[in-house]
Amino acid sequence: MLEAGTMAPEFTLPDQNGTIHTLKEYRGKKVILYFYPKDNTAGCTKQACGFAERYPQFLEKGAVILGVSKDSVKSHKNFETKYTLPFTLLSDPELEVIKAYDVWKEKKNYGKVSMGVVRTTYLIDENGIIVKAMDKVKAADNPQQMLEAL
Repeated sequence: MLEAGTMAPEFTLPDQNGTIHTLKEYRGKKVILYFYPKDNTAGCTKQACGFAERYPQFLEKGAVILGVSKDSVKSHKNFETKYTLPFTLLSDPELEVIKAYDVWKEKKNYGKVSMGVVRTTYLIDENGIIVKAMDKVKAADNPQQMLEAL
């Protein structure tokens, strides 16, 4: 996990509509950049819907929400449509940004070891500096925690 106080790594990724986004385009705004394992899974759906429910409050505080997983653009589009998600989902199938933000880790599940995305959320300030970094976040609690962090 990257530490608070460090510059957030720049990125260029497509969203659920195929539109390219860079971190640089969000300068001047607070960014909640959250990494999650997989679209349409229980925890990831809870987390995304939690951000969606509180979305107007995030906007009031001048924050942008960006969710990132290794799922495809098409998978993100289906996820967005199914749950009416009002924010941007970025697709990183090559794991470039996932690895740059140090969230690709060894995971153990029922004794089986595999590599995967560890649910992690970063709060990035208007100048591109990470001001809060949370790893192993609880999906249901994370949206409220990030709202309070703002």
